[in-house]
Amino acid sequence: MLNALIFKTINNSANNSKLLDFVGVFFAEYLLWIVVGILVILFLIKKTRLMAICAGGSIVLGRLIITEIIKRLYFSPRPYVILEGVKKIIVGNTDYQSFPSGHATIFFALATAIYFFNKKWGIVTFIVAILVGLSRIFVGVHWPIDVLAGAVIGIISGIIVRGFFVWFFICYN
Repeated sequence: MLNALIFKTINNSANNSKLLDFVGVFFAEYLLWIVVGILVILFLIKKTRLMAICAGGSIVLGRLIITEIIKRLYFSPRPYVILEGVKKIIVGNTDYQSFPSGHATIFFALATAIYFFNKKWGIVTFIVAILVGLSRIFVGVHWPIDVLAGAVIGIISGIIVRGFFVWFFICYN
């Protein structure tokens, strides 16, 4: 199965380099909290407030609504639950539901929203989103298909929220 082959190829790189493990864990676990802080700061700045609201709305739609509905309707165990020899290098993830990746959804929703406001920073954020997705595989908690589904959900969420904002401002301004 291609999904398992790609997973094993990426995950087998774990525990081979302290630096790579540190970077993988940082992107998989801690970067999210820094991004939340940045979004709060962007919301407080009048010039970037609309972008922060759009990004926040995209994240809420993608992660807290669409992803949660899918997780409740379709059960997919995490790789470390069903594969032997998985190098799970983060603590946590006590829920055993893998599909789709919430982290990938968050970061791709964020990247899409930012891209609509600032192409350059949007591209940078898409690169970060890809790294976050790869890191979730690297640390052993997601299948590649989980990350791909999260990316699609995040991008679609960003497009929907942008469409809503455009419609709202056309109709009410």
